Amino acid sequence: MCSLRYSYGIFVLDTLDFIVTHFVLFHSSRIQPGMMTIFTNIIRQEQIVGLWRGMVPSIARCVPGVGIYFSSLHWLKAKMGKTKGDLGALEAITLGVVARTMSGVALIPITVIKTRYESGVYKYNSLGGALKAIYKAEGIRGLSCGLGPTLARDAPFSGLYLMFYSQTKQSVPKEWMQSPGAASAVHFSSGIVAGIAASLVTNPADVLKTNMQLYPDKFPNAFSAAVYVHQTYGVKGYFKGAVPRMLRRTLMAAMAWTVFEEVTRTIGLK
Repeated sequence: MCSLRYSYGIFVLDTLDFIVTHFVLFHSSRIQPGMMTIFTNIIRQEQIVGLWRGMVPSIARCVPGVGIYFSSLHWLKAKMGKTKGDLGALEAITLGVVARTMSGVALIPITVIKTRYESGVYKYNSLGGALKAIYKAEGIRGLSCGLGPTLARDAPFSGLYLMFYSQTKQSVPKEWMQSPGAASAVHFSSGIVAGIAASLVTNPADVLKTNMQLYPDKFPNAFSAAVYVHQTYGVKGYFKGAVPRMLRRTLMAAMAWTVFEEVTRTIGLK
């Protein structure tokens, strides 16, 4: 249920994800265009529909990904006896990392396809066709390229996010959570704060992951991608696309957690 409601927001936020990928595409030049420049160029070259290129693989990854993540998280919390209790900071980080790792490993092939769809470098006709084409040309390695940086980005992000989210929510007066309207506002606001903090920490891994998935021949491992980024752009290269990436990840995570909290409250799981 959480996954189905969450899918409605992907249509809007997929635009930001598309722009993030195009930031990394300017890999051959030290000139780094701004977000509005890339936004304008995409519309000029591909019209408005170009901003939603790769939406199908994005939904194919995000919707089941959210379902796997929250299912895993709920199961892990139940095993720890924390279904209705507040999480400590270390507990939140551990649960977030483990749950996101399970989701990330399961969906890495779709993540690869999504990144390539958005880049425009690869011309795939369908999701199934992309899977077959990548497997035929690159084997299992191609379908899992960038797994290390993906987990290095997503697992810490989820762990830090859950920690910041739970700690921020716990700092709010308890009576605020009694009203459904106020509770939703608290959940979303806590999600925004947590998303900004976690996004800044994990942005470098996101840059490496995108480079590896777009150019697997050039960057066979995270170290080669890191060396290239550092030599070409310096330290600031690890934060290319930070603004649209932060907006996307923060809004998507905040929306997902708000929906999850409301759904679990409605069906009596908390």
